[in-house]
Order: sequence, then C-alpha cells, then structure tokens
Amino acid sequence: MASSLVSSPTSSFLKKIAFHKCKKQVSKKIVSVMAPHQSERKTYTTGSVKTGMTMTEKILARASEKQQLSPGDNVWVNVDILMTHDVCGPGSIGIFKKEFGEKAKVWDHEKIVIIPDHYIFTSDERANRNVDILRDFCGEQNIKYFYDIKDLSNFKANPDYKGVCHVALAQEGHCRPGEVLLGTDSHTCTAGAFGQFATGIGNTDAGFVLGTGKVLLKVPSTLRFVMDGEMPHYLLAKDLILQIIGEISVSGATYKSMEFVGTTVESLNMEERMTLCNMVVEAGGKNGVVPADSTTFKYLEDKTTVPYEPVYSDAQASFLSEYRFDISKLEPLVAKPHSPDNRALARECKDVKIDRVYIGSCTGGKTEDFLAAAKVFLASGKKVKVPTFLVPATQKVWMDIYTLSVPGSGGKTCSQIFEEAGCDTPASPSCGACLGGPKDTYARMNEPKVCVSTTNRNFPGRMGHKEGQIYLASPYTAAASALTGYVTDPREFLC
Repeated sequence: MASSLVSSPTSSFLKKIAFHKCKKQVSKKIVSVMAPHQSERKTYTTGSVKTGMTMTEKILARASEKQQLSPGDNVWVNVDILMTHDVCGPGSIGIFKKEFGEKAKVWDHEKIVIIPDHYIFTSDERANRNVDILRDFCGEQNIKYFYDIKDLSNFKANPDYKGVCHVALAQEGHCRPGEVLLGTDSHTCTAGAFGQFATGIGNTDAGFVLGTGKVLLKVPSTLRFVMDGEMPHYLLAKDLILQIIGEISVSGATYKSMEFVGTTVESLNMEERMTLCNMVVEAGGKNGVVPADSTTFKYLEDKTTVPYEPVYSDAQASFLSEYRFDISKLEPLVAKPHSPDNRALARECKDVKIDRVYIGSCTGGKTEDFLAAAKVFLASGKKVKVPTFLVPATQKVWMDIYTLSVPGSGGKTCSQIFEEAGCDTPASPSCGACLGGPKDTYARMNEPKVCVSTTNRNFPGRMGHKEGQIYLASPYTAAASALTGYVTDPREFLC
C-alpha cells in the first residue's frame, strides 16, 4: 500500500486511501489530502449475507441488539457505564428529576460512576455546592461508585476521592473492551483505548440515561489510522495525536470514529493509548478506539472482575478513509496558539520565549507522563528556568510520583527529581487549570502568560486569561522547555 514519508508537518505526511465497498474485492484509490474522498456505504438489506463491520459498528450492534449496523443508522443503545462529574452532574440530575420525577430511581445504581474532579480545591461557593448536590443525589440513589471528597484542605484525608474522571475510570476498572461508556465530558473518548465505545454526551442525554439506561445514537463511519515503525525514544503519544490533528484539522473527523492500529500503536502502554484516544474530540471525532490486546488484558487483570468480550474490525470492514504513517520519521511537535491543529515542529519554535510550564490533566497528568518529564530533568541535571506546575491526575498518580523509582536514576523518585530541578511541589490531584476554573485554582493563568502545557486545548481563555498563549506539547517537550525558558525540542536533552 502506498505511503509517503516526510519529517516536516508542513508537508503531507501521508497518503490517504479511500475504500469503495462496491464489490467483495475492495478497490483502493489515492486521493488528495486536502479533498477528502468519502465512500458511500449502502444500507444492508438482504437477510442472508452479512457485511463486514468495524469495531465501533460491532460494539453498537451488540449494544442495540442488532445483527448488522451501517454508518448513518440511528439505534437505541444499552449503556454499560454512565459517568458524570461536578460540572455537569448537577444539571444532569436536575433534568432526570424534572422528567422522571423527584422520587424516581435511576436505572441501575451500580452502572453510574460519579467523580468530582473539575472545580474541587477552591473557595468558590458554587463550585463547592456542586459537589454537595452530587453527594446528596448519591445518598438518595445508593450510587455504588461515588468518589467523594469532603476535606478540601487535605485530599489524602479522603480515601474515596480519586481525581480526574477519565484516568480514575481506568484505574478503578470501569473501562472494559466491547462495552459502551458514556460521560458528561467531551474527553470521555479517552476510554476508547480499552477497545470500547466511549463518547461524551450532554446533560439532557445524561438525564435520560440516568432514568432508562439507553441513548439514541447515530452510527458513525470510521477513519482508520495505521501507524507503523519503531517509536523514536524522543516521541510520546501526544506527538502522534498532534500530528494527526494537524493533518486532518479540528474538523477532519467530525462525527467519525477514529480507529488506531499498527505496530506503533501495539507497542504503546495503556496510558499512552489513552493519550491517543483522549484528543480525538479535538479533531471533531465521535470516539476513538484501539483494539484490545495482551497489553489491555494485562492492565485489567487486577482492576475488574466483570466479564468482558472484546471485538475487532472484520477483515472486510469498510472504512471511510485510511491514513498511514511511518512514525520513525516523525519529530517532536507542538500545537501553537490558538488551536490544536496549529501544528509545528518543536524545533521551529525555539525562539518562542515562555513564562511557565504546566504538566497535568487527563491528557498529560498520568504516571507515565510524569515519569517522562522526570527522565528529561534527570538527563539534563539542570534546574528549570520558568515556574513549572505539576498536577497529578489522581491520588494514585500522586502516590506514584512519590514512590516509583525513575529508570536510570539510581532509585530516585519523580518527586525527588522534580525537587532537584526546582519545580513546584506536586499539587492536589484534579483537573486543575486545564480548563481555567475559579480564579483561585492552582496554576490558573490569571495574567496573559505564555505556557507550554501537556493539556488538550489551547483556545483563548482555556486556562484562564483570554490573552494567554498555550503551546500544547508532550511531557518530554514540556520538561525540555521548562529547562530553557523557550519552546524546546526534547532531543536537546535526550541523547
């Protein structure tokens, strides 16, 4: 199959292959990257021959109790898990009570997961009230999985509190291959890393799911991203997804499923796969998905006892388009202000002076992200030149920072390396300043600063001040930039 290999993101890094499902033998046609070709798929009408389905189509077919589905079909889907948090939970609860009654009971109190995580460590009364509303509702409904926090002065005094919902869902065993997971947060797509259908929904839909366990969904067509080649030691999954978004744009996958396959994807650990799926919504994607494999099953061994059944795309499945990448040719990337698709090579931005670095969020605040940052600081042996804020996603990540030894460090933990490098002390686990929040949110941009961040969005005002400038980057690039005070290619420190 044809492929195009170049190192600069300003050139076309791929060839786009469009599949036409007209015959049993699939034909292939090279089309322009700038003029996407969409293959028409006829609805299955016979009763004797099945058409191949993609992973997403199979998951939704099972959840809707259908033998066959095609893109564009509208189906009622049975939901396996519904997640909500302190920002959208109160609204969803309000709609549920309005439509089903003040005394109504949820459809299944063991399939609802409620995770306070967004506006937690703040004195803002309305933010605090939101958590109170969640607590009251969970008490009324006997919700099994409510990860509460009461003592805001010391998160460690709250054993049930977890932190960022998308990371906590995985750590607590709520993500399982073949299932349907919905959440009132656009980055719910993160869970697609486990080979499941996961997407964000609004408060109205969530209110309906609370009462019925069902939702009406349109089956998305699928874009397939094949990533092969050995992953260079200076790249992380954040670079891969920034490359893809830069290639197809923030609207390039609108209401599409994004399926990630190839030898490079297979080599990624679960947290890196989560990073990959986390940002599909930044390309407009409905969901992202990685086929479950031994890496997935190993991760889940001590996390869940619930039986699950993975599904995989059929060999004869039809994809709207396929993109192929040779990852061995890719260089470290950033997304410049003010859009995730404003892609550039990190080395091309070496003259951009920065004011701060932020390492955290559902995208870049996992254990592997902090280990990566520590690796750069360790290799440099230098101190940071700008304030460097560290916000672990969850309590478990916070503990890992203080207990796990960094490879090649002689037994040092991330926390010791961060302290030696002059970083801020790791903060209480939460979404933090990723989405701004109340003005007293830790590390919020209350002034028009320039920030290199491991988060997922860089729109004006996203991290606080509307004139702030955010460069999205991998933990490697973020740490390297902290050491120089400029946007910096991590290869300056990673030999």
